[in-house]
Amino acid sequence: MRQVSWFLALTCLTVLLQATGCSIKATIDQTIDTTTNVTGTTSSARSWFTEDGQMKAVFKATAFVTFNQENLSQDLAAGRGEYLASMSVLLGVPSDRQPAFFSAAQGRYAHEARSDSSSPTTLLALLQETATPFMH
Repeated sequence: MRQVSWFLALTCLTVLLQATGCSIKATIDQTIDTTTNVTGTTSSARSWFTEDGQMKAVFKATAFVTFNQENLSQDLAAGRGEYLASMSVLLGVPSDRQPAFFSAAQGRYAHEARSDSSSPTTLLALLQETATPFMH
């Protein structure tokens, strides 16, 4: 029964999208445009991706912080966690230096970011500045 409901919902959504002239690509472009506006970048949504549909490296950290800010903030407060570990990889922190980065990021977050943690841009800047001494 559950499969039938999902199939009907998907079919209705497909018909609605076709009837309105909307496409999945258009929906993705609209989502990226919204994210671009939120993060304050001035580039177009299409510049976030390569021709083969992969997100460009320069935008991965921005997208990660934007979509995972709450979980990342929790990891920063704890000084550990999967979101903080993933962020360190995106920032280029070598695995052997990650524990020191986690500690430094936790300290900076406790003193600087909690007052303005509502901004993904502020959180990303804090993480990038903290990561710089730990990169090769």
